[in-house]
Amino acid sequence: MTIRLRRRTAAAALTALVLLATPVVTAHAVSAPLPTPAASAVALELPRPTGPYAVGADVLHLIDHSRTDPWVPGAGDRELMVSVHYPARPGGGSGPASYMSTEEARLMLAERGLDGIVPATVVSSTSTHARADARAAHGRFPLVLLSPGFGTPRATLTSLAEDLASRGYVVASVDHAYESTGTAFPGGRMLTCAACDVADAAPDEAAERKVLKTVSTGRADDLSFVLDRLTGPRPAWKKSHMIDRRRVAAVGHSIGGSAAASAMLADPRVDAGVNMDGTFFDPIPRSGLGGRPFLLLGTDSFHHPTGGDESWDEGWQRLDDWKRWLTVQGSGHFTFTDIPGLGEQLGLPVDPEAPLSGDRSARITRDYVAAFLDLHLRGREQPLLDGPSPANPEVVVQHP
Repeated sequence: MTIRLRRRTAAAALTALVLLATPVVTAHAVSAPLPTPAASAVALELPRPTGPYAVGADVLHLIDHSRTDPWVPGAGDRELMVSVHYPARPGGGSGPASYMSTEEARLMLAERGLDGIVPATVVSSTSTHARADARAAHGRFPLVLLSPGFGTPRATLTSLAEDLASRGYVVASVDHAYESTGTAFPGGRMLTCAACDVADAAPDEAAERKVLKTVSTGRADDLSFVLDRLTGPRPAWKKSHMIDRRRVAAVGHSIGGSAAASAMLADPRVDAGVNMDGTFFDPIPRSGLGGRPFLLLGTDSFHHPTGGDESWDEGWQRLDDWKRWLTVQGSGHFTFTDIPGLGEQLGLPVDPEAPLSGDRSARITRDYVAAFLDLHLRGREQPLLDGPSPANPEVVVQHP
């Protein structure tokens, strides 16, 4: 099943934000009631971070002058917007960090047929738990490069980013230009998903997969560039002294998960990777990932062994170091993002094929990703990853 089909099914599945939590690998629509006008009065809030640190957040605009944008060459050099969440000292900062702009929210909703149904201001004003430009905590911390799904803004991974920062990680969440429904760039520019248009125009599945491989490998270049600009001799971030450049991971959702593996293949500085429910459009080679650990975390309905995504079966056989394949019962493709929790707060209907609650979605995603990172970037034993957990009965450890 291709990303294009998954995007289109998501757009048709439910006329509410909760549609993003559906198992979008199916090809039929699921009907649901429209949200009521009361949605306009709801104040959305992300789940609180669980770690001991306060959280700070900065936003960076980065330009890679060595590359032309692959989707809109006439735009010139490749540009990225990056949100950096980091361990902070309590208090201070210039105020709560923004979730996303109103126009970014409107475009995300419009892509899914929700413009005018769910107010964009309700989504854009989602309360976060980070303070903009907060004072950095003392110490040096591992770096996590975070890449969102195809056509999805980086903001939808904010809950995970904030939680990891509270646990002692610097997290750089990347919006890749022309690969989301809409990303605000300096100068009042709003860049929409030209890459989606290229994929949608592909004449057949083979051609589309070629486009999506380009997305994955291009994002790997983006992540390497972000790593350069955060840890190089003249860093773009004024708090770069916080980063321990010897401990780096790439984590992604959907095609961002494919990009995490692509980044490991392209850049030996990336020590570990996590793919959250994404097809490997850039296949893992027979030689593996150079003896580096990798976590597969996906839906039980589609990403169990021989379950529908052959790239996971093939990739699993080629992973050449520590590895785990975990699936989550009752989950949907967007379980690993902020979307289920936001949909619940809006009082929207839950898809019966993906009934996992927003709270459980966030807890499982945060705890298992953090456990993997703590084990491989900090050397801390993590029994959570060794087998079934009574506290997490939804999580299945697969043994292909």
